[in-house]
Amino acid sequence: MTSLPHPLDHLVLPTINIALARERLGKLGFTVAPDARHPFGTENACVFFSDKTYLEPLGVASQEQCEASLIEGNVFVARDQAYRFRVGEDGFSAVVFGTNDAVADDERFKAAAISAGPMLDFSRPMKMPDGTETVAGFRLAFAADLRSPDLFAFSCQRINPLPADRGVLERHANGVSGIARVAISATRPAAFRSFFEEVVAGPKVSEHSFGLTIRSANADIELLTPEGMEAFYDLRVGNEDPGLRARAILFKTRDLSVTSSHFAANGVTYTRKNNRILARLAPEHGAVFAFEEIA
Repeated sequence: MTSLPHPLDHLVLPTINIALARERLGKLGFTVAPDARHPFGTENACVFFSDKTYLEPLGVASQEQCEASLIEGNVFVARDQAYRFRVGEDGFSAVVFGTNDAVADDERFKAAAISAGPMLDFSRPMKMPDGTETVAGFRLAFAADLRSPDLFAFSCQRINPLPADRGVLERHANGVSGIARVAISATRPAAFRSFFEEVVAGPKVSEHSFGLTIRSANADIELLTPEGMEAFYDLRVGNEDPGLRARAILFKTRDLSVTSSHFAANGVTYTRKNNRILARLAPEHGAVFAFEEIA
């Protein structure tokens, strides 16, 4: 184990297409980066935050290229395709943690019998708001629990770091500055404690009446029972799926009135739960977006 747990890096949100994701996110008040295409058939349009986490809405740019990547053993594409087949075209499929050594993480995942398959190295061009372009390189190490086919995790090491100054992309009309928590449902949260201990690399874990809280270096991962999902996120989930399912994201905002005002101006339907505002990114399986005032 490393001396510090890994930080949350980003979240993967499958979408029916990138244009629709851009429209939905823009309506919610997020600044969306230019479209970027992966060399294996998928594409994204990311939402970057000032706390250096981000959202990765993920679309399929070329089904033929994705299928070829499947044959080549690309775990990222395989898990995305499986999610779309089992759950749907809109959802929340992966939690990603930053690392300085994806190879070491991969070895740890193998030793713990949670490796989801071969590592992936790739690079892609990234266009900045001023029109300049850079090349971003990544090395990914994948982890999954066989009891949970609809959620996976991976470590992400940046080989060519993203530009440090992306301030324009990190400013959002809804006032969001970052991600505070990720909520994952499970009928038996304690059964998955060891999985997240390995993936996050030695986090502090606390138990409570609704499940577990796993503290990464910069955000909490909540494993919640169906009762917990309803209590905290006003989301009813069934007991029929014993595995893990990513359900909700809690965003930090300095002024909730800014968020609610933006929603009202843009006709966004939302509800309030305790001291949070709740909205859906997409119908049915789309992630719940929760907003709370957090310094």
